[in-house]
Amino acid sequence: MDAERAKVAELEANHRALSLELVNAKSLELDKRRELVSASDEIEKLRMKHAKEIMELEMEVKSKAREARELADELRLAKSDLERERDNVSNLKATLSHQSTSYITLNAQINALQAQKAATQMQLDAVMTTSSDTTLELETAHRRILDLEQDARESEMVRRKLHNMVQELKGNIRVFCRVRPVLTSDLSPSSSFISSPTPDDEEKGREADMSFPDKRDHKEIVVSSSSSSAMGSERKEIYNFGFDRVFAPESTQAEVFEEISLLAQSCVDGYNVCIFAYGQTGSGKSFTMEGGSTEATTGMIPRAVSQVFKAADDLKSKGWEYKMDGQFLEIYNETINDLLGKGEFDKKKHEIKHDKSGTRVTDVNVMPLPSPASVTSLLRVANSRRTVAATLMNERSSRSHSVFTLRISGTNTHTGESCEGSLNLVDLAGSERLNSSGAAGDKDRLKETQNINKSLSALGDVIAALGEKGERGEKHIPYRNSKLTYLLQNSLSGNSKTLMILNLSPLAAHLNESLCSLRFATKVNNTMIGTAKKQIRGSS
Repeated sequence: MDAERAKVAELEANHRALSLELVNAKSLELDKRRELVSASDEIEKLRMKHAKEIMELEMEVKSKAREARELADELRLAKSDLERERDNVSNLKATLSHQSTSYITLNAQINALQAQKAATQMQLDAVMTTSSDTTLELETAHRRILDLEQDARESEMVRRKLHNMVQELKGNIRVFCRVRPVLTSDLSPSSSFISSPTPDDEEKGREADMSFPDKRDHKEIVVSSSSSSAMGSERKEIYNFGFDRVFAPESTQAEVFEEISLLAQSCVDGYNVCIFAYGQTGSGKSFTMEGGSTEATTGMIPRAVSQVFKAADDLKSKGWEYKMDGQFLEIYNETINDLLGKGEFDKKKHEIKHDKSGTRVTDVNVMPLPSPASVTSLLRVANSRRTVAATLMNERSSRSHSVFTLRISGTNTHTGESCEGSLNLVDLAGSERLNSSGAAGDKDRLKETQNINKSLSALGDVIAALGEKGERGEKHIPYRNSKLTYLLQNSLSGNSKTLMILNLSPLAAHLNESLCSLRFATKVNNTMIGTAKKQIRGSS
């Protein structure tokens, strides 16, 4: 019995030892599992850190590749500049050689002139001895001068008639087409938080396939577009358009104005002149009309005004005296606003009045313009008040039509004749379709875009009606369908010399809008509106 108790005690002691070992084993297993979980977490963190480092290195490689391409382009440009400067040095050396020859020639001419001066002095001494004959000659010369002045005035009248005939032969509504160059902003990413260009950004910056085959007269533009058919094959379409003048992207503001400068002379001669810029948002309308900050980029408005002042100054010797004043309006959501006023927009009602003296708008500020510099300050005031907003087509898009009007009245003190002319320079709002403007999700922008497209559509209806009127005789012209067309009624109805400058974007992303603009401009270019009439009054 004692042996069995001892045996039981031994078994219980073994059981307690095994239980203790089991507890220790379980505790050790838990510790190992905790270490395993911790190790797994550490491995996962290292894996994520490694993936992040790989991504950053890839982005850095792309950035370095882009920098390398930019440096290669800069090197190429630097080499081109160096070659051009070498050519300039060669030309300067040739010019210096030519100037040396000219210097020798001038010395010879000076000697000849000195000899001629001596002979002239001898002739003068002989003339002084016959003063009575000289007096008679002076009286004859004075009468000749009076006759020449009368001939000059008559020649001026003939010049005006011939100038008007030239403008009429060029067409009633003339259309110019201008393609702007690709800008740096066209090539940059669409958002500031995108670190590198995406394929969509690169596609947006791609140039459309436009060519200008008419190298002599510059009157043609050819647009090509490619698309994939349902079978996967490429389909290419080519569109040919012809206008009175086509300006390629490299054309300057001076080259554009050279073609329209004669219209400024027509304004001084007593005709109504209207020049308006048409095209989608971001196509360069405002740059064409108002220009940039440098003299080379000066726009059509300041250039035309300067030309008017110059033409008026040239005619002072023929007895003409001119007075000029200007106004600047905008049409926003079918409401006329005075850009030179001081009150709030959309508060004062302005009405359009047409009478024999021309078109007038009630309750607007008309500013006297004593010099071209006064026009610059006027433009600065107007631009600070003009309604602008952002769309998908352009981050600072003009959302209103602006109409600058210069009125000029002149009187000839010699003949008593007087004349009145006006120059309307119109910057139309962007002409993109609703889905292209990105305005569908904004109620205010949606209303703006609808009103802009309504007024531009009304302009197209007026142009179409004028064309049908020319073919079939009398026809109602829907000028009143829009404030824009009603304001420009006299400019479109045959009482004015009218020019439309079609502005196009060079980007492939805007190709559909460009084709719509080109088709509309073609319709305008084929429209005959009649002969402009001179606003003149006879002597009293």
